[in-house]
Amino acid sequence: MKIMKHMEVSVVIVCMNNLKSLYPCLQSIIHNTQVDYEIFVVAFLFSEENLKRLHSDFPSVKVIVSNELRGFSENNNLALEQVSGKYCFVVNDDTYFSGPVIDRLVDDFKKVDKNVAIISPKTLNADGTVQRCGKPKYNLVTYLLYWVRLIGVYEKRSKYTNGRGLFRTYNISGACFLIKTSVFKEMGWFDEQYYFCPEDIALSTQLNEWGYKCFVDADLELTHTGGGSWSKTMYATKPAQIRGEILFYGRTSFINRLIISGLLLLFLPIYYMGWKMFFLIRHDTKSALFSKSYLNAIQIIFSKKSPKEIFIRFYNKAKQ
Repeated sequence: MKIMKHMEVSVVIVCMNNLKSLYPCLQSIIHNTQVDYEIFVVAFLFSEENLKRLHSDFPSVKVIVSNELRGFSENNNLALEQVSGKYCFVVNDDTYFSGPVIDRLVDDFKKVDKNVAIISPKTLNADGTVQRCGKPKYNLVTYLLYWVRLIGVYEKRSKYTNGRGLFRTYNISGACFLIKTSVFKEMGWFDEQYYFCPEDIALSTQLNEWGYKCFVDADLELTHTGGGSWSKTMYATKPAQIRGEILFYGRTSFINRLIISGLLLLFLPIYYMGWKMFFLIRHDTKSALFSKSYLNAIQIIFSKKSPKEIFIRFYNKAKQ
């Protein structure tokens, strides 16, 4: 009688037609993982050529074609609803690692109490510097600190960041984490009202509010280049992100929403003018993209549209 193996980890990756970022990510998983796993790639707005290449180069990968305009949460959920693993390893397509990150994250769950639902590795920038090692709790005050460029001071001093070894954090990085599938399913997967950010903060916050704990293993490292699928459409993702932040930070009261709108009304024009000045001096693609993104974000401060509707509006406008 053949004994069926239990699937340990289901890997979920959303990729927006960007094989250059996706392939190093897939290769690092395949070359460094020993536990039983399956890989889902949500092929978002893929060309026929790239879709054929993906099937040919990685025949074991389960590809889910997503040709409608969907957000990060929606696309992830397409795969999450099909997973069979005890854990879900949700990772951005613009990441890679050189050690047994997945295996050791699985082992970490054996070292912590049962209320720990999610564990993330330390994330590094492409130059090797630390990008994220845990995240603190965020609120209206921290949102202000973000816009005045002081959020880094708060994050460094928080008890939830930059610890050693395996330690408790409040928010995890959405770039990569391992979560108990049973808990994730109980929560209804990602909250789809957040089209592009802050779905990771919303997830962590809900976990904490439900009595679960979030951890980071600072001994495990993953490189997050930040040049993946969504950076190319920042002109649409930035206003959608801003709308999502209004919904998240203003979820508790109307007064909070007014305060957030006031902050954005003050700071978004400053950021737009700053990047516009850079563009006039440099005439570079990055400055043009950032200035356009912040200009679009200004237009939606008082919008009642959903983040998805806002993304579609600016995405389609750019296609015209």
